[in-house]
Amino acid sequence: MSAVLTLSNISKSYGGKPAVRAIDIAIPADSYVSVLGASGSGKTTLLRLIAGFEEPETGQIAFDGRRIDGTPAHERGIGFVFQTFALFPHLNVRDNVAFGLANRTIAPVTDKAEIDRRVAETIAMVGLTGLERRSVTQISGGQRQRVALARTLVTEPKLVLLDEPLGALDAHLRARMRDELRQIRKSLGVTFLHVTGSESEALAMGDRLIVLDDGTIGQFDAPKTIYAAPASPGVARYLNAYNLLKGERRDDRFVSEVGTFPVTRQSIKSSTAGGVYALRHDRIAVRDAAAPGSAEEIMVPAKFIASEYGGASVLSFFALDNGQIVEVEEHLSLGAPKTFERDARYGLAWKPGDALVYA
Repeated sequence: MSAVLTLSNISKSYGGKPAVRAIDIAIPADSYVSVLGASGSGKTTLLRLIAGFEEPETGQIAFDGRRIDGTPAHERGIGFVFQTFALFPHLNVRDNVAFGLANRTIAPVTDKAEIDRRVAETIAMVGLTGLERRSVTQISGGQRQRVALARTLVTEPKLVLLDEPLGALDAHLRARMRDELRQIRKSLGVTFLHVTGSESEALAMGDRLIVLDDGTIGQFDAPKTIYAAPASPGVARYLNAYNLLKGERRDDRFVSEVGTFPVTRQSIKSSTAGGVYALRHDRIAVRDAAAPGSAEEIMVPAKFIASEYGGASVLSFFALDNGQIVEVEEHLSLGAPKTFERDARYGLAWKPGDALVYA
């Protein structure tokens, strides 16, 4: 698949502190790409560099076959949907959507019939037909999000940048808009680059997922690949699905403060972060403290702290003997969740092959 956007050795710093460092990446055409990272990881800076609101200190940005770094934002032909929507409160829905067509610097549309046709088609696409004359101050948050998207899509960009577009919506609207955004993008055949701090949103939305780790590309792959095999402890941490134990790999063993664990060859990952043992929340089983350990399992003692009900799953928190908290996830589709006694001792068990060892 050809690339619609290519970044080569892109770096940017503020006050001498790097925000993004030596970014090299090619974004495929006709794709939905999520960008995940913690606050301060460089997500918004990356988007602003692509949009043209900031300029890189090193490197080049190419879009649709031409170099665009140094080109003003309004001449790049890239759409941008802001987290705050940035709508014009004095204009109604129809006029907000039409604004970019009639007022853009390059090739403004002056034919009123053409504007009316394209605006009507785009409003229908995002499900706002009938609200054209409504003030944007009199519609819901989800509808304002659609107006912001329509205002961008009506200009027919090949690339749309979305800066945490669902962050201002409630949980119900976020879930619904996830599906709608995917369907709209697919029907248009454009590329969406969607920045978010939510790991569940990033995994659910993108065909591909970029994980930013301290201003660099930690991993760029299919979401299911990253979830099953994060490339580094930093990537695993941002997924919020792994327990990370520090220690040292010694041949076929991993030595930590809470025990020495056998290591399988397929579990080993190279890392510059030192020795880290990563174990996914849903790969751990909870046993009675007195239960005999299986020869095929690793088991460590832990004290139960509390549980949180999450709808489709229950997340339980246990304290290891060194004080570290370990999270255990039980999916309710597999049966009723276990109940645990507060401060009671249990055994946490897993198979060696289910762990990832960064060494």
